[in-house]
Amino acid sequence: MSSISEFAPVATAETPKRSRPVSGVAAIETTDLWRIYHLGSLEVAALQGVNLRIEQGSFVALKGRSGSGKTTLLNCIGGLDKPSKGQIRILGEEIGGWSERKLTEWRRMQVGFIFQSFGLMPSLSAYENVELILRISGVKGKERHKRSVEALDLVGLTPWMDHRPFEMSGGQQQRVAIARSLVNQPKLILADEPTGELDSNTAKEILGLFQSIVRERNMTFLMVTHDSLVDEFVDEVLLLRDGQVASKLDAEEEAVEQ
Repeated sequence: MSSISEFAPVATAETPKRSRPVSGVAAIETTDLWRIYHLGSLEVAALQGVNLRIEQGSFVALKGRSGSGKTTLLNCIGGLDKPSKGQIRILGEEIGGWSERKLTEWRRMQVGFIFQSFGLMPSLSAYENVELILRISGVKGKERHKRSVEALDLVGLTPWMDHRPFEMSGGQQQRVAIARSLVNQPKLILADEPTGELDSNTAKEILGLFQSIVRERNMTFLMVTHDSLVDEFVDEVLLLRDGQVASKLDAEEEAVEQ
């Protein structure tokens, strides 16, 4: 298996320039972030002035009870939802005012997404699921093949690259999803309950893989989760309560209650 450090970005003519780590600039920073949904005459504030700062190269878990706003916050950070007011800065860039076209291009090239349900195309092999992301991004054939194979090797799936999702276990499918999120060499990965469908042993393997990727590639990883297993792997656990990031004391008290 290749080491993670070998899976380094390769510049190509069709690949836009990527953000380099900038000293003193947070990977993720939100200021007074609100997301208000309108249901008829009713207003529902999913986020209520979230102030958040996550440093580059951090592995962070975001926890909270159902309805606390975790997925809403993740979607706003990933440009999948627009905040009602407030600011979101990713590596120093304010993304709140970007057009949908610019957000789409940015997500495609700079952000990796991992979901609980894996989100794989059932008719495609593991290799084809990963390679598809590069095809959409306009990367040419030889480079697509090289990077797809490297990504699958990185997560230990070289022997299964020709298998379709239904021929793989849940843990193997999640590894395909991880390879797909890494293949464009993003600086930020956003994950929504990535261990939610896995048994505890497989979840630990996946969390260990996440931790190694963050450490060796200086990648920033934000994960929404209810899984208590993550605490021993992440750098920090944040608690979202009633649309706001709770204090460390509140987070500790909530962890004791659970």
